[in-house]
Amino acid sequence: MLRLNRKHYYSCSFPQHAAKTPMRPRRPGFFEHYEELIGTWTRRLRNRAQAEDLAHDTFVRVLESDSAAVQQPRAYLHQTARNIAVDGYRREDRRGAMESQDIDHSESSIGDPEHYMHAIQLADSIERALSELPVNCRKIFVWQKIEGLTQAEIAERLGLSKNMVEKYMIRTLRHLRDRLDGLQS
Repeated sequence: MLRLNRKHYYSCSFPQHAAKTPMRPRRPGFFEHYEELIGTWTRRLRNRAQAEDLAHDTFVRVLESDSAAVQQPRAYLHQTARNIAVDGYRREDRRGAMESQDIDHSESSIGDPEHYMHAIQLADSIERALSELPVNCRKIFVWQKIEGLTQAEIAERLGLSKNMVEKYMIRTLRHLRDRLDGLQS
């Protein structure tokens, strides 16, 4: 076992230039609104942890986007946070609806080993069919069908047009239909 004495352990050296040059935010005008954003969304959501998560997601989206030309950073941050919050609520509603449908369908087949095996085979078939597709097709399918993102959000994430996202999704769905139809016949 390697042992380091305490003196050696604490004598890490950092580059000299790191201490002299302060870190600057990449987007001036945004970071001074951080606490205000958390305060506003803590009041609206009545939950500080969720507000902090929302603020984090907002800043990630702002830093990933081309926000250098934004004239009003405060308004831009609040609108971005509002959009993310609305998207989150939509996803939760969609998940809730899907879960209630799953419960309705599963109640009739609880304990049915044949149904269970069919579900496993179907999941394996879908996974194999998706693996045959390009990465963007797979990402778009997962983000839209499983995570509940909109085509506009996916287009922004991938830097594609909304039309291109739609084309990838159509390609993916056709491929899945062809593969799954081939299994049933």
